[in-house]
Amino acid sequence: MNTEAILSFEEAMEKYDPVLGFEVHVELNTKTKMFSSAPNVFGDEPNTNVNEVDLGMPGVLPVVNKTAVESSIKIGLALNCKIAESCRFARKNYFYPDTPKNFQTSQYDEPIAYDGYLDIELSDGTVFRVEIERAHMEEDAGKLTHMGGATGRIHGADFSLVDYNRAGVPLVEIVTKPIEGAGSRAPELAKAYVAAVREIVKNLGVSDAKMERGNVRCDANVSLRPHGRERFGIRSETKNVNSLRAVEHAVRYEIQRHAAVLDAGNPVVQETRHWHEDTRTTTSGRPKSDADDYRYFPEPDLVPVVASREWVEELRATLPEPPAARRKRLQADWGYSDLEFRDVVNAGVMDEIEETIAAGASASVARKWWMGEIVGRAKNADVDPGQLGVQPATIVELARMVEEGKINNKMATEVLDGVLAGEGTPADIVEKRGLAVVSDDGPLLEAIDAALAAQPGVADKIRGGKVQAVGAIVGGVMKATRGQADAARVRELILEKLGVTA
Repeated sequence: MNTEAILSFEEAMEKYDPVLGFEVHVELNTKTKMFSSAPNVFGDEPNTNVNEVDLGMPGVLPVVNKTAVESSIKIGLALNCKIAESCRFARKNYFYPDTPKNFQTSQYDEPIAYDGYLDIELSDGTVFRVEIERAHMEEDAGKLTHMGGATGRIHGADFSLVDYNRAGVPLVEIVTKPIEGAGSRAPELAKAYVAAVREIVKNLGVSDAKMERGNVRCDANVSLRPHGRERFGIRSETKNVNSLRAVEHAVRYEIQRHAAVLDAGNPVVQETRHWHEDTRTTTSGRPKSDADDYRYFPEPDLVPVVASREWVEELRATLPEPPAARRKRLQADWGYSDLEFRDVVNAGVMDEIEETIAAGASASVARKWWMGEIVGRAKNADVDPGQLGVQPATIVELARMVEEGKINNKMATEVLDGVLAGEGTPADIVEKRGLAVVSDDGPLLEAIDAALAAQPGVADKIRGGKVQAVGAIVGGVMKATRGQADAARVRELILEKLGVTA
């Protein structure tokens, strides 16, 4: 259990100014790996998408994946970066079991893209410019699974399993310049920045951008300095944070932790940190290495990558519309007000709504389900909406069932809960739970008679002109049928029975 002291966020902001920095790792969705012909496929059996190059066997030579280079250039252009006319790969030397070559092929002093920026819109419409230092190409490491122990981490584990399927998968690492001036909005900015990067790479089609799969991961750097001081404080780096909410919470926690350390008169340790979603805390990882510790040197087995200006401009011509233009177009297409659309963006469900509309739902129905039902459930579960796993086709099926009168809105929310519980498709759940709407007049008339008998004075009120009193009888019928009656048909039958014209 983490027992490190923290200050309240408000007290930390009164005393200190946060400086942020982000390294976002984007896995590219190429068919093969960065330097080998092994398949780049998620979810296959461990160690099945591996060849001699990935394992660093003697005598093998890497070959650069051209599509990965093109995707990297597209990312750089979308980040408003300059594209290097020539750049080199470098070996980043370190030993760890998930790196079979004992080095990672990356880029050091010659990245493919550099000097860019992103304008980030916060929840109230404020725009904050984040300067991009570089975006460089590299390969991913394999994946370790630590067995035994209570935390799932190497400390306390009985043994570890390694899967090299991910080793060699193309990565682009996007590194910001130090971000100053965010103040108390630093956690919000962190979340919004990573969301913007994810949106960009997804729209470019260069990454699946599924954070829960690790397609987009963020290393969040935080340091504090007293108000008025120019020199930066000592930073910590929270590694591999893989959800938007976690990025926001990790930055907030580290600000509070740093503030407590400084208030106690102690120095902040420059180190990596591990994020724990269950406790929303970080714990110490290892001392943070400087570049010299990795003994970078140019990769001798690869020639420089030359990006001619003609090639760069050809790729620029293929870029989709910028995110800001896309949001403006979608708002106009969907007919949402400024407030409605901002709520959608802030909730992080713009892509999901777009996909739901493309699958056949109307804009109003898609918004109703995502904003009215799914976002609320995600908040209760303390996860991002996308992590619930609801598919656009599921929303379309639920909406169609309601529209066709097979189920009502109340039943539909129950069906959604069943989908989230893994009980099957909406049709399966309706059948298993017996949730179909009762629209046959026979059973409805029996329930109406019982409801009228239970409330004898209501019929006279309705006949006397107080038609709104029919709601009491409808409510009795709905209760008797466990909410499965067709409320509109019930109302019609009540009025017919009492000889009242609505």
